Amino acid sequence: MPPLHPISRTALIRKLKNSGFAGPYSATRHQYMEKGSQRIFIPNPHGQDIGVPLIKQIIKQLEIDRETFLEL
Repeated sequence: MPPLHPISRTALIRKLKNSGFAGPYSATRHQYMEKGSQRIFIPNPHGQDIGVPLIKQIIKQLEIDRETFLEL
């Protein structure tokens, strides 16, 4: 199983768009992307990459495996 590495916010948005999500849309505190009734909140941009623990949470919400996420 290939290891996960921190990724930029724009790379995460690109992966979600490749997966069929639309957005990002503004919400109260964070932006989100949606696909049908599924909604994924995007971390705020602070000039740093998104860490592995948060990427793991997003993968779990997407209900896909790690390899599929890395291929997006």
